[in-house]
Amino acid sequence: MKNSVIFGTVAAAASLAAGLASAGTLDDVKAKGELACGVTTGLVGFAAPDANGNWEGFDVAVCRAVAAAVLGDANAVKFVPTTGKTRFTALASGEIDMLARNTTWTFSRDVDLKFTFVGVNYYDGQGFMVPKELGVSSAKELDGATVCIQTGTTTELNLADYFRSNGMSYEPVPIETNAEAQQQFLAGACDVFTTDASGLAATRATFENADDYMLLPEIISKEPLGPLVRHGDEQWGDIVRWTLNALITAEELGITSANLEEMAAGTNNPEINRLLGTEGDLGGMFGLDKEWAKRAIAVGGNYGEIFEKNIGENTAIGLARGLNAQWKQGGLIYSPPFR
Repeated sequence: MKNSVIFGTVAAAASLAAGLASAGTLDDVKAKGELACGVTTGLVGFAAPDANGNWEGFDVAVCRAVAAAVLGDANAVKFVPTTGKTRFTALASGEIDMLARNTTWTFSRDVDLKFTFVGVNYYDGQGFMVPKELGVSSAKELDGATVCIQTGTTTELNLADYFRSNGMSYEPVPIETNAEAQQQFLAGACDVFTTDASGLAATRATFENADDYMLLPEIISKEPLGPLVRHGDEQWGDIVRWTLNALITAEELGITSANLEEMAAGTNNPEINRLLGTEGDLGGMFGLDKEWAKRAIAVGGNYGEIFEKNIGENTAIGLARGLNAQWKQGGLIYSPPFR
């Protein structure tokens, strides 16, 4: 979810990253015939296996879109579950080709750990969830609380800063996975569970008695979440970046899963034509064919469709678009132009 506090181990693995990346990730993925994509160990709505073991979710959709763009098959993905501690080592070592695991873009991850964040697919912030019977309505009433917190994340640092700045104390209850956090929280091992607000909403949606729990109003940090790759392979970084941008631009331009084929036949909008490959050859600029973006969009639709299907207001998670609305609707979701 957020910044690792065990940079030593990751930094050692990251020293391998430049060499691995320079080998050409695109060629490696094509040779393997599958994309190795790092995801969370299980967060409903974002990345979790269904009853048949098929991975689904908002982050999973990005992995599948990249696989479709590169390999022509949205199912040619090996999903690798990672924890807050293991995700960066998995990427730096080459175990995975990309990471799409509600991970926050930070200075140290970009510069020190040598990862390239290709964009933001969800603007978030750290929040708090409590049982209603605790009788609090604000995070500023949590002095002395026990707090379930995932290790290997900036959640720990944000929490310490928040309590210190408000003159409060707390007792941390360290956990490694969301499933463990849920188990401990429901068992009463901690008064509070803190992580990204989207993660709290997703977790709460799985509770049998969800109405017995509430998210407090405070958001104590900025958490721009997005996919990332290793430094050193600009071609691969461009492919993952512009696949995400293709999903975003498709929504802006009104391209949907329902009208994709019609739009791909040609329109009077030059940018739609460039995006879908009926004019020019943008794909050829980074080693793919003209229809790479069309295949990516065909998997789950545009960014808005993916959002609404997996985490939107009509799902059990019930997230409003908010900051994640398109820029023309008052949000921050924005793609550079396809030209």
